[in-house]
Amino acid sequence: MSSESWPADLGPVVCVVGARPNFMKMAPILRAFAAHQPALPTILVHTGQHYDKDMNDRLFVDLRLPHPDINLEVGSGTHAVQTADVMRRFEPVLDTYKPSCVLVVGDVNSTLACTLVGVKKGVPVVHVEAGLRSYDRGMPEEINRVLTDQIADLLYTTERSALDNLLREGISEERVRFVGNVMIDSLLSNREFAHSPAKTLSEAGVDSVFLDEAHAYAVVTLHRPSNVDQLDTLQALLSVLREVSEKIPLIFALHPRTRANIERFSLRDLVRSERIVLLPPQGYLEMLGLMSDATLVLTDSGGLQEETTALGIPCLTIRENTERPITVEHGTNTMVGSDRLAILGGVDEILAGGGKCGRIPEFWDGKAAERIAADLSKWLIARNLDARK
Repeated sequence: MSSESWPADLGPVVCVVGARPNFMKMAPILRAFAAHQPALPTILVHTGQHYDKDMNDRLFVDLRLPHPDINLEVGSGTHAVQTADVMRRFEPVLDTYKPSCVLVVGDVNSTLACTLVGVKKGVPVVHVEAGLRSYDRGMPEEINRVLTDQIADLLYTTERSALDNLLREGISEERVRFVGNVMIDSLLSNREFAHSPAKTLSEAGVDSVFLDEAHAYAVVTLHRPSNVDQLDTLQALLSVLREVSEKIPLIFALHPRTRANIERFSLRDLVRSERIVLLPPQGYLEMLGLMSDATLVLTDSGGLQEETTALGIPCLTIRENTERPITVEHGTNTMVGSDRLAILGGVDEILAGGGKCGRIPEFWDGKAAERIAADLSKWLIARNLDARK
């Protein structure tokens, strides 16, 4: 097998990214596909769902991710408009390249949109990070996860419990492979390149004495609509964070949505403090450095739940549920919701030397993408041979 080349009549793998978390997942997959024997040919499609040019360019460099072969330049819109635009612009890509399969990652609108197009055109669809469930249908991402897994042909999971979720939904075990977490592949391969917190703060115009005096800090991110789109909820969370800042300084990387709502609701005074550093959205290497040296992380991000578990950093998740239960069961993550006492109690416990130590989940070893490359290559070549018979 190692001396063979990719079958001439078997098309490339069309790999889809649409939003920032997708980039972290796709980078190790593309490297593994290129290193595998035979190498899997790829076409990288960026739907443009998240379209900040400066941030995109920075992420591609940080992650050593090749620039997309195709950018659909969809941009923002309602869920319906964005999903429809991705479908409309993605279909000609399949007509042109006649791929062996479409590979999608995660749970953004682009994931579902490209899955629908692939399935309806008879192109096999492969979903990386399948089977994760929050069981909260109020999350748009949950709808994308459930529907993508129902119709995709091959499902790669990050934790064993994902199989139980899929089986409950009537999905055959034959379609499922447990391979581990490609987000952790990215983290482990990039940790040596992470920027120091002092460098990140200095480049943001923040005096590094903030760190010298504190010797400890917490990282904060908030972006989910359920947390930041309503005045009462956002005001309450910012008030709690201000209380937390009296216990430990905060480095708050502000998502554009969160920043806009702070201004819209006139809540700026709640985050105006010498104990709270407000930063714009950070590059991957900057964020990795900030998290690695943090005393704790407060977030509503699914990816940060995973990354803090891999780094061994205590994490308080400001959500009522998580689609990544392994970060709670095995890792360093604690669910605190939006409850003031739960948040403050969690912070106090960690600062007192408590909090979860956690352990690294199975197959979060930096080799998930290699396992995907080996399995997918075998699966596609076998399908191709069967089709010739």
